Amino acid sequence: MENHQLKDFYNDGFGWICKLCERDFKEAEEVSDRKLSRLMSEGEAESKQPKFSNLALAKWADKTNQTLMCPRCGITESFEKL
Repeated sequence: MENHQLKDFYNDGFGWICKLCERDFKEAEEVSDRKLSRLMSEGEAESKQPKFSNLALAKWADKTNQTLMCPRCGITESFEKL
């Protein structure tokens, strides 16, 4: 696996994660009193609005896959494959 260093995103092996949003979610999780197991909050969604375990997952902003974008905060970063 190639190791690309980006300022605002990192790859966890599953996808690109926005560092800023992930930090916000971790801080909110620490403050929250809700302590459900992942089994109870993930898996097959029975509602029409499933909740993902990582809401900071980025997506490609262009067809050439050279710009990552966080759908939550809108931050973008250029990514050039070597």
